[in-house]
Amino acid sequence: MKTYNVGVLVGSLRKESFNKKVANLLVEVAPKNINFEFIEIGNLPLFDEDLDQGNPPQSWANLREKVTNLDAFLFVTPEYNRSVPAALKNALDIASRPWGQNVWSGKPAAVVSVSIGAIGGFGANHHLRQTLAFLNMPTMAQPEAYVGNAMSIFDENGKLINEESKEFYVNFMQAFAHHIDVNTEK
Repeated sequence: MKTYNVGVLVGSLRKESFNKKVANLLVEVAPKNINFEFIEIGNLPLFDEDLDQGNPPQSWANLREKVTNLDAFLFVTPEYNRSVPAALKNALDIASRPWGQNVWSGKPAAVVSVSIGAIGGFGANHHLRQTLAFLNMPTMAQPEAYVGNAMSIFDENGKLINEESKEFYVNFMQAFAHHIDVNTEK
């Protein structure tokens, strides 16, 4: 069984983010042949093409190098105004530039949206999928993951309350492992 190195990008920057809790849970229940690296996106200067001329910020170069060296990506995002948070979109823009040097291209991805609302970040999930399609990232279609009412699924220590829902997360990560396997070069 091949081992894969997967980057995890969490759109919420909040310290006690439900998105971070879900991301940690997904990593915990994932198949053992996947190694995960959480990628910090909150410290990235906003993308400005003028800054990319000659000597881009070191944080941009570091992100591009990480993306280049990873096999796939798990995106866990909240929904802000029916879209993804600016920090997540900024990271996507930075690593897809300069034009013609998109380091996301061909890397398999999965999207999980997490919301305190009942519809589970549906808008953000699909908006992110549009961006990933343009970036040429084969994105797992099924199972879809919209985590609604996120404030009710964890206890005060960040542990999953509903063990029955754990099966969904296990199945999601098994499907993602399969998606990575069929969408990476052998």
